Amino acid sequence: MSTTAPRRVTARRARTRRRMLDAALQVFAEEGFGRSTVEQVCERAGFTRGAFYSNFASLDELFLAMWEERSERMLEDLREALAEVTAASPDQALRAALGAIPVDDAWYRVTAEFTAHALRNPSLRRVMAAREQAVLDTVLPVVVATLARLGRRVPEVTALGRALVAVHDGTAVQVLLEPGAEEPRRRREELFLTVLNAYSTPIAEEAP
Repeated sequence: MSTTAPRRVTARRARTRRRMLDAALQVFAEEGFGRSTVEQVCERAGFTRGAFYSNFASLDELFLAMWEERSERMLEDLREALAEVTAASPDQALRAALGAIPVDDAWYRVTAEFTAHALRNPSLRRVMAAREQAVLDTVLPVVVATLARLGRRVPEVTALGRALVAVHDGTAVQVLLEPGAEEPRRRREELFLTVLNAYSTPIAEEAP
């Protein structure tokens, strides 16, 4: 009985894929996802259409690969930022977490445009929703564990997750509209802290 071995990812192939992803982010941010073409990405990366299609079936697939990569990096940074949080106060833990989730102008523009594109495509919308939920399912246990180390418990984890996403999405726009201004960032921190306190309660000390 014969089996088909998975396609080996060579160093050269990995470099090609990396250059395609980097070039695509630049093109999408400059041109807009809906106006970008495979040819533009290839020209920016210095490759042919053949090189593109040997790595990605479409621009949609390329974006999803980019999104998954950035999500994994963000989750790793978040875990590292919160791993040592023990005796810190909630606001110190929050600052550590927000430092691991930067508000990026170019990435925000690209994701906003791709989300609008996905909303017009039911199958793509389902893919995006599933991936967003997968990220949230990974982030929430880290947040809940950190709050527990700070002496707080979360009765409704799902509700906390939805509230955190709403604050992140809403305040990111405000921060980007006023680059360099401290007030939007301060309000962002305050809103996150308010949500964390509202959706968690102090862990009662056990009676002697």
